[in-house]
Amino acid sequence: MFDLAVILINYNSSEYTIPCIEKVFEKTNPILSFQVIVVDNCSADEDYQKVLSYCKSGRHPNLSCFQTQINCGFGRGNNFGFLQANAKYVAFLNNDTLLLNDCFNLLIAFLEKHPTVGVVGAQAFKEDHSFMVSLDHFASPAREILGRNYLELFSPATHPKRKKHHKNPLAVNFVPGSFMLLRSADFEQAGQFDPAIFLYYEETDLCIRILNLGKSTYLVPEAQFIHYHGASTGKSMAIKKEIKISLMYILRKHYGWRSMQLVRLFLLLKYGLSSMVKSKNRELFNLIWKGAPLSKSLQHLQKPKITV
Repeated sequence: MFDLAVILINYNSSEYTIPCIEKVFEKTNPILSFQVIVVDNCSADEDYQKVLSYCKSGRHPNLSCFQTQINCGFGRGNNFGFLQANAKYVAFLNNDTLLLNDCFNLLIAFLEKHPTVGVVGAQAFKEDHSFMVSLDHFASPAREILGRNYLELFSPATHPKRKKHHKNPLAVNFVPGSFMLLRSADFEQAGQFDPAIFLYYEETDLCIRILNLGKSTYLVPEAQFIHYHGASTGKSMAIKKEIKISLMYILRKHYGWRSMQLVRLFLLLKYGLSSMVKSKNRELFNLIWKGAPLSKSLQHLQKPKITV
């Protein structure tokens, strides 16, 4: 068994995946035994072959690549990678990231010293090394309606400032899914990532379930990495819709039908008014009017890849 399994998702972005893997091996002290598992989420053949060829080149030990027959999304893709893993700890790392220091050893050392901590994350920086927000508050009715600033002002103990560059380890609601590390046993006990979610809010959902196990989430700023935010997803209307679909699902799952409907009414008002100025918001209004059901998710538009 390895100390750590590092799982990355590739989706038509080999130009990010390969440098990401290079940094993992460059920055990680070999005192830590680890495996790197790349899950190709049904990329175009050319992109997949680039990643596969790199993984098979023999440049690095314990590096493997698997391809799914459909685009499984973030959660299911990482769950698939976890099935291939054999390690005490697991790290879910976006492929559009570059480690700046020995993040894995730092984070594992923190977990080993704090048995009641379930999930840890590192401090992210933008491509130009400027600060990037690396913590967030649970997707709750209060956050969606009142806003993050309100929560940080009136409930600072449980809602630390997101835009502050914290220097010391800090208890947070959740850390971004771009880089999160936890014990494999805790990930299994929590039920892994919810396969119903295609994209977005997977880390929120997981950290809530880890909290229900009696374990907290911490940001450990000493561990640092660069994140080319949004490199693999973009900001299309389809992605914006997916965000709302996942949000509605998370709210109902963890806060109940009434709370979800309260947020839905708020968003209907918000996008109903804004669509008078921005016509593109009518698509979001129509989606939320219909309840933003999971059946509208991109996940249900996937077709299995045909291999010859």
